[in-house]
Amino acid sequence: MEKGKIVALEDRIPKLKEQRRRKANKRLVLLLILFFTMIVVVAYTQSPLSHVKTITIKGNEIYTKQEIIKSSGLSNHMNIWKVRKDTVSSKVRKLSEINNVDVKTKWPNTILIEVKEHKRIAYLKKDTNYLPVMENGKILKNRKTEVIPVNSPILFDFKEGAALGEMIKELENLPSEIVNSISEIHYTPKKTDKYHISLFMNDGFEVSATLRSFSDKMVHYPSIISQLDPNKKGIIDLEVGSYFKAFETEVEEKTVE
Repeated sequence: MEKGKIVALEDRIPKLKEQRRRKANKRLVLLLILFFTMIVVVAYTQSPLSHVKTITIKGNEIYTKQEIIKSSGLSNHMNIWKVRKDTVSSKVRKLSEINNVDVKTKWPNTILIEVKEHKRIAYLKKDTNYLPVMENGKILKNRKTEVIPVNSPILFDFKEGAALGEMIKELENLPSEIVNSISEIHYTPKKTDKYHISLFMNDGFEVSATLRSFSDKMVHYPSIISQLDPNKKGIIDLEVGSYFKAFETEVEEKTVE
């Protein structure tokens, strides 16, 4: 072997010992870090610091923050590690106007509940009160109000069932400007048509229609009234074709294209 490349054994031993000492120190440091981390975690889970401190609600308009928190079953005394998201979501979803719920944990001690509420499509007139009618066809009898709702059709003589469900679906298919032009919708079934309805518009016209084709024909309402004399009110019949009958004569009819 070439001179200068031979390392004596007595020179290598101190270096090997130093390497082993460094490796041992690293293992000891890692074990100490792991040990203290476990102590901190155990102490945190057993201390008040792990209790739910903040409950944040997002997406609510109909329900108050307090109503949603009460329905969730959460409290500031609960351990955040014991919160079951599926259970909380299921409880909040039992509220009649809640469509969807998403529960998230924000460490160290915050629970976020994001809700999506059903839309209020119309109001049902009941005695002197108005009951909200939701997009799922449910009537909220516990949410009655005596104040006349703004920009929402008022329904008369409807009840939960096929006709109301069809009515809600048809209203959702209409542009908002047409829905906002409707004042009242009366459920007036006939022997020949159990889905017949009568509408009273904000501009003074009356509309006779059937739910089977309501949105398809009602979407042309602005075009229909543009062909009529605004000073001569009457009934616009949309059941079969499109006909107008003035209130004054009850016999004058006009076909509207």
